[in-house]
Amino acid sequence: MTYSQCCEPYHVAEKNPVTAEALMRSRYSAYVLRDATYLQETWEQSGRPKLIDFSKETIEWLRLEITDVKKGTLKDTKGVVAFKAYFMQDGEECVMNEISRFTKLNGRWFYLDGVIKSMGKVDLQTNQGKNAPCACGSGKKFKRCCGAD
Repeated sequence: MTYSQCCEPYHVAEKNPVTAEALMRSRYSAYVLRDATYLQETWEQSGRPKLIDFSKETIEWLRLEITDVKKGTLKDTKGVVAFKAYFMQDGEECVMNEISRFTKLNGRWFYLDGVIKSMGKVDLQTNQGKNAPCACGSGKKFKRCCGAD
């Protein structure tokens, strides 16, 4: 989907995400766009930082891969979303694996907190199976792209 079909309606407050996964995706897009206001507004108040400052940010976000979702549907009040966020930093592609928790308050989803399980450089030869999406972002399987013999 395009930005206008997916996350923009959330970022401009036309509507709210109806699932924890939708909120996760919209927050990732907000990081890509360095939209501190949206990130603040979607962070549950008790854990919300006073300030999000992107002025010294050097990361270029590349893509988001949702790896697991537990609850977080329209009828739930809690949800968990596990994901991999790929990014470039200092000329090297890296990946962060995180498990994030979400809560629904008064019918609206909020980010509660997250635990980073791992973070490091992407090693195309060992960290991806041959049938996994290629880390270069081509949309092809690894074996048909950068892993082709």
